[in-house]
Amino acid sequence: MNARFASDRGLTSRMVVTMFLLGLLYVVFVGVLIALGVQALTVLVLAGGLLLVQYFLSDRIALFAMHGREVSPQEAPELHGLIDRLCAMADMPKPRVAIADSDVPNAFATGRNQKRAVVCVTTGILRRLEPQELEGVIAHELSHVAHRDVAVMTIASFLGIVAGLMTRVALYSGLAGRRSNNGQGGVPVGAIVLLVSVLVYAVSFLLTRALSRYRELAADRAGALLTQRPSALASALTKVSGDMARIPTRDLREAEPFNAFYFAPALAKGQSLAALFATHPPLERRLQQLADISRQLGRG
Repeated sequence: MNARFASDRGLTSRMVVTMFLLGLLYVVFVGVLIALGVQALTVLVLAGGLLLVQYFLSDRIALFAMHGREVSPQEAPELHGLIDRLCAMADMPKPRVAIADSDVPNAFATGRNQKRAVVCVTTGILRRLEPQELEGVIAHELSHVAHRDVAVMTIASFLGIVAGLMTRVALYSGLAGRRSNNGQGGVPVGAIVLLVSVLVYAVSFLLTRALSRYRELAADRAGALLTQRPSALASALTKVSGDMARIPTRDLREAEPFNAFYFAPALAKGQSLAALFATHPPLERRLQQLADISRQLGRG
């Protein structure tokens, strides 16, 4: 862990537990498939290939999907200067810097390790935030890189990919019509595979969402402690969350699939998600934590 970013044993333990439970779930899933006589090897190889592509090219894929492009110090001197300063404070390698041409005020970090990391901000957030507020957001994103939770979230999505592929195989192949007990009126194998796949996907979905919510709190805390300005990060959170309501619904829907990456979730107007399925903790919870940190530091 980097010298100036606050370590978070709670985040570390949750990442370990999540990966262990997902691995155990994966073993059970494969065991059920084998017991049913499903030829799952091809699907698993395909899923493994997708995981490797996602893991090793996650930074490029994320930038492409979110319309971001890397910028040089000459193109964005103030942004580079801010990140240079924060990286020096945190004693960590400087990530690549990118800007996404989007009015949705947001930021994200991705990459499998510190050497491959990239921090991207949107033009919308650059226009809206004051320098100290932007510093808090960037510190939040850099803490994701320092805590290595971006890589863990990438790996954790593997089981969902496998379950989704197996569901498609069950629905769109002859497997769905096969029956157990040698066809003597048994339960369709495809139905069993579909049910198991749905259950596996649901459990992995809930586990990764729970980890995602905690890692956002951990990033808020670490970023606030690094900059020693929790009120600036709170102000950025309030401003970004409030301005989401002014963004066209079409733009929010386009950004919504990437909520797990973003500093703040982009939700369409009028939409509310159950806390169990949310990628981020409630705004009130994040602001309360920052207020507590502010009191501990004896400043704003």
